[in-house]
Amino acid sequence: MGVSSNLFYFNYMRKKKELKAFLDQKYKEYNRKSFIDSDPISIPHQFTKKQDIEIAGFWTAILSWGQRVTIINKANELMRLMDHTPHDFILNHKEKDRATFLDFKHRTFNNIDTLYFLEWLQQFYKKNNSLESAFMINQDLNDFNMQEALQNFHAEFFSLPDYPTRTRKHISNPGKNSSAKRINMFLRWMVRKDTKGVDFGIWDNIPISSLHIPLDVHVHRIALQLKLTNRKQSDWKTVVEITNNLRKLDPKDPGKYDYALFGLGVLGKDAIL
Repeated sequence: MGVSSNLFYFNYMRKKKELKAFLDQKYKEYNRKSFIDSDPISIPHQFTKKQDIEIAGFWTAILSWGQRVTIINKANELMRLMDHTPHDFILNHKEKDRATFLDFKHRTFNNIDTLYFLEWLQQFYKKNNSLESAFMINQDLNDFNMQEALQNFHAEFFSLPDYPTRTRKHISNPGKNSSAKRINMFLRWMVRKDTKGVDFGIWDNIPISSLHIPLDVHVHRIALQLKLTNRKQSDWKTVVEITNNLRKLDPKDPGKYDYALFGLGVLGKDAIL
């Protein structure tokens, strides 16, 4: 290795070390319980039962676009419609009980989508104990592939006969190069484990190291500024590039840097998700 090559490597490693120290500091700064109340994750934090957390977290994540206060209000409305016992309601409700959901709407998510979510969740939980298993279809525990897992989940979610075509847009598919922001956010909530009390860490099969960054406008802007990506498109390829670069900083837990990037992006302002 020549002098110029040695100098390039030295500067690269120094910048990498500085970037890691900076993002680790911001991760610690933003990963705190005071973050919960003003964030959609506050909805699943209302519950202690694993399945309640899963259902509340999944549906809230899917609704997470627009003003955060509106997201929280609409998700709370859903919890009220499920009598604040989402798992019990999903398992045991009858067709007539769905009538109260006909007026539910959030942006482009309407009653057609709501009724299909109720149907799929009921059919799924009648056969399965945890929503995690829907993300483990055809996955090797020792060689977990997130893109394949999300594609298989998408196929599973729309496996019921006569599903409404319009609802497909609400469950992202990285096979179509979607960034899958909301699903990645939900998975971070369920999979990451630490002592800070924000993420739940109630799933044990999906490796923490496999989590991908939930890419929104804030995260993308900061990632560009920090040279974690040069891609201007908000798509799955960009998600993979940013995540792979963060994995160089922490191979075991790249998803933790979502706190740093998102926190830096919103700077305490009311975020548009």
